[in-house]
Amino acid sequence: MSGALAGIKVLDLSRVLAGPFCTMILGDLGAEIIKVEAPGGSDDTRKWGPPFQKGVSAYYLCANRNKKSLTVNLKSAQGKVIIQKLVKQSDVMIHNFKSGTMERLGLGYEAIRQINPEMIYCSITGFGETGPYKHLPGYDFIIQAMSGLMSITGDDKSGPQKVGVAITDVLTGLYACIGIQAALIERQHSGSGQKLDISLYDSAVSSLVNIASNYLISGKIPERLGNYHANIVPYQTFQTKDGEMVIAVGNDRQFQTLCQIIQKPELAEDPRFLSNPDRVENRHELTSLLQAEFLNHTTNHWKELCHRYSIPCGPIQSLEDLVDDPQLKEREMFVTGKHPTAEEITMVGSPLKLSRTPVDYRKHPPDPGEHTEDILLSLGYKKEELKELKKNKVI
Repeated sequence: MSGALAGIKVLDLSRVLAGPFCTMILGDLGAEIIKVEAPGGSDDTRKWGPPFQKGVSAYYLCANRNKKSLTVNLKSAQGKVIIQKLVKQSDVMIHNFKSGTMERLGLGYEAIRQINPEMIYCSITGFGETGPYKHLPGYDFIIQAMSGLMSITGDDKSGPQKVGVAITDVLTGLYACIGIQAALIERQHSGSGQKLDISLYDSAVSSLVNIASNYLISGKIPERLGNYHANIVPYQTFQTKDGEMVIAVGNDRQFQTLCQIIQKPELAEDPRFLSNPDRVENRHELTSLLQAEFLNHTTNHWKELCHRYSIPCGPIQSLEDLVDDPQLKEREMFVTGKHPTAEEITMVGSPLKLSRTPVDYRKHPPDPGEHTEDILLSLGYKKEELKELKKNKVI
């Protein structure tokens, strides 16, 4: 059974997270991914740790399965020839070098489309390839700060906080993946490739969604609300007798039901809390009343009651809780595989569940240059030529 993107070949010159995350998704969906690094391996995440397993970085393992590894010196004339040969037979090329770097290497979009006019060429940069910031390096933490994300994350006591994962990298990888697939579909009609200019900064700003809309409409700078919601109440965390959980009440009917559950039906009739706008206006008074009730019972008690009466809720779980979660086990969200160096590894699985062309974990995250010889032999190189390329430090 072939994956949904079987037959698509991707030349991946990206490293760290946004680009590799994008290409891992494409690989999970069946595309052939060739990960290109400098000789010895130049993806920084190979050295990011601990933790390591048998010398292999856990960070690197998170975004590099279903890929072949080719090591080649892009600054050498022979190395560029190798890339040009691969360009002729590839569908997609993706990189995340700073603006102008690929052009200096002779591998910019204009040069590539002369070789393969059907190429989908995706550039991922911190700030995009236009504008006054285009030459600045962009790292997730910096982008979270500049984009406004940190200004709305945390509370008055904590000050601005970053999200616990490199969320702008993840979002950018997803946008790149969407854009690449859209360009592949369009190519079926036009027969032509095109360039995608995807930036972390743009992607992060797009993630502000309702918070940005609130400001654009009202002109009011949003507060840091911690675990509160800007537009809905109660939609937050509550302490229970033995822990902490989230209650997410999205409409008046759910609020009335919640009041019945906690045996305080009079709150649903209180003029201060009749509608969601009322509850937002009187957030602190309502939160104080609800919190007093939730402390009377355990998290599990409230979870069972809320589930029974269709009130959205959930306990705050640790990673230890997640790996034992029966729902995630049923959904195969943690998968194991063999690695030539790290031996048996466990990875987060794909959330993409396709009925006819399911994702397939065909290849482990490769060691540096693991497939270099095979790839070059498939391009027509002879073994004697490979020895010369190694001697000259081209591969």
